[in-house]
Amino acid sequence: MTSADGIASGSLSVDSPLRSFIEDEVLPGLQMAPERFWRGLAALINDLGPENQRLLEERARLQKCLDEWHRAHSKSHPVDEYEAFLRSIGYLGEEPAPFRIGTTGVDPEIAEIAGPQLVVPLTNARFALNAANARWCSLYDAFYGTDAVVPPPPPGTTTYDPQRGQAVIAEARAMLDVIAPLEGGSHAECTGYVVNDGHLWAEIGGKLSGLRNADSYVGHRGAPERPSAVLLRHHGLHVEIQVDRTHPVGRDDPAGIADILVEAAVSTIMDGEDSVATVDVEDKLVVYRHWLQLMQGSLTAAFMKNGQPVARSLNEDRHYTGRDGSHLRLPGRSLMLVRNVGLHVMTDMVRDGRGCGVPENIIDALVVSLIGLHDRRHRANSPAGAIYIVRPKMHGPDEVAFANDLFSRVEDILMLPRNTLKMGIMDEERRTSANLAACIVAARDRVFFINTGFLDRTGDEIRSVMEAGPVVRKQQMKNTAWFAAYERRNVQIGLRTGFPGVAQIGKGMWAAPDRMGEMMREKIAHPRSGASTAWVPSPTAAALHALHYHLVDVQACQRDAEQGAPDPVSSLLALPIMARHELAHEEIALELDNNCQGILGYVVRWVDQGVGCSKVPDIHGTGLMEDRATLRISSQHIANWLRHGIVTEAEVVSTLKRMAAIVDAQNAHDPDYAPMAPSFSGEAFEAAVGLALLAGEQPNGYTEFLLTKWRRRVKARIKDIGPFLHEGNGSHILN
Repeated sequence: MTSADGIASGSLSVDSPLRSFIEDEVLPGLQMAPERFWRGLAALINDLGPENQRLLEERARLQKCLDEWHRAHSKSHPVDEYEAFLRSIGYLGEEPAPFRIGTTGVDPEIAEIAGPQLVVPLTNARFALNAANARWCSLYDAFYGTDAVVPPPPPGTTTYDPQRGQAVIAEARAMLDVIAPLEGGSHAECTGYVVNDGHLWAEIGGKLSGLRNADSYVGHRGAPERPSAVLLRHHGLHVEIQVDRTHPVGRDDPAGIADILVEAAVSTIMDGEDSVATVDVEDKLVVYRHWLQLMQGSLTAAFMKNGQPVARSLNEDRHYTGRDGSHLRLPGRSLMLVRNVGLHVMTDMVRDGRGCGVPENIIDALVVSLIGLHDRRHRANSPAGAIYIVRPKMHGPDEVAFANDLFSRVEDILMLPRNTLKMGIMDEERRTSANLAACIVAARDRVFFINTGFLDRTGDEIRSVMEAGPVVRKQQMKNTAWFAAYERRNVQIGLRTGFPGVAQIGKGMWAAPDRMGEMMREKIAHPRSGASTAWVPSPTAAALHALHYHLVDVQACQRDAEQGAPDPVSSLLALPIMARHELAHEEIALELDNNCQGILGYVVRWVDQGVGCSKVPDIHGTGLMEDRATLRISSQHIANWLRHGIVTEAEVVSTLKRMAAIVDAQNAHDPDYAPMAPSFSGEAFEAAVGLALLAGEQPNGYTEFLLTKWRRRVKARIKDIGPFLHEGNGSHILN
């Protein structure tokens, strides 16, 4: 079965690095012979590859139908006629009869605990560890280092500001009064804590005050009469008061409180999709290897921070004495999920009998599940024994059904009980939004979350209505009728199909990690809507967003909202089209500047450095977390305005050149950065031009195809490995 060129199984061949990784790193310790794995992979690709291709062709057929209808109805868009048309071409299906999901065997972090969710690139070990360890975060640090309480200190400030510190402590104490209010007085007045007979008491003015809800206290560390840590629980989330009168903060605190830890990132998506730049087997094995090390508990990272070497590993669990005196153990890490690539991504690390690349999502499903067997041996990540896989970019119920069949086949290969593999359904494509209940039915016994990905969803909205007319400016998209209906329906349908107490209903990312004060004002709307989780860009943001789940009783919100009927599908079909002459020339120019600068700022890191997600300065210098979803919006927006004559190709290219100089200046501090100006001939700039001018030709508006083409050219040039091979084949649709 093996050869110098890899593995041959039937008509399938596998690159040697992937073979070695599976056989030498993953399979040892598992009760599975290599032959069974490779035969299983060959069967999956041979049996399901054609269906994968058929589904991609169906996407193309439907998009062609949409384009033709919108061109024919460019003067008016009657919603009832439009809906009837969408049903006639199979874009809209029949609404399923009322049902409840049947998912079982999930962990409390999915079924019961409402809280923040991190999304982190799996190619970066340091980021992955930070996210996994963000289950517990310092509230003092989160308040002190951001603008959540008071304006942040000036850049470069290293000395402690006592006035700022006191404001942080006061705000944290106020949160304790929300989380565990006292029968008399405030935690701000407390001079110490005492545990007696399973109850927590606060010393205030020489007297003891108990908790209004005695059950809020769940455990402690240290001597009961002077505990070093007090553990509280509220709305399912824990908070730990750390007492240390020798600590620089605790020694000046009347109660000796050195810090307050909040249970923050309850779950984390370890991402192998939109936030990574993987274009070949070398890159892909970084994703797989880090997932393996996370499941084995062995991932580490060494780096320099503030001029000092730092070594990081996964946190251990936390231990306490419970209320009844027994030992209490809590997870020290976030529950880890993994996100695979979409159906449209092809890879040449495995090739069929014709030497062509195969669907990468099929390989992903089998490999990450095989790796998940390591956790099932010791249950450090999922005590329930589940393997959580997020499926992105699915277009409608047939594609969800395909993923469900794939998961069942993988379970059979790995000899797992049915529905061990849990599926997260990203509600980020228009056809999925319009058929969400039917999508859920297609995976009703393994679905563990539905999540609004509003960035990709906006990109797909623009591509779907490309021929209807010029779309509104990007910032106005959140004010459109379809957007409001999309956000409401995701929650409404999740509630009506039995998600509460079983699975997560999720909301999208807060993309501005430096604007935490604004996040605290706005993102509280997510738990108020009945969503049980929402994405945040950093551990600090997770710590702050966790407070929203103390301020809002999500379960009560879900009970209040569950009885309402979902918005009709027609509410999604209001097109975000503006009048052709609605904008002034200056407004058009500003929007084009914004789009071009955003494309360039992201692409230079993706193409030149292989960085798939980072904090990228926008045109005003504000750092925003960017991944391929934001790139998809900007490129599709330009394509739409080009299509309808709002801007010209010459204006786009001229703007790209002008913005390249700005992006060069924003990255001047980076020693690895390659400037685009004044030659404008590098791969990154060429990729940006292609993304701006050819976006309308890309299947469903995806950016992977052009990004991969140019990234592989950079890698070939840097490694000096000769002619560019398999151009773009790392992420291409098989036609």
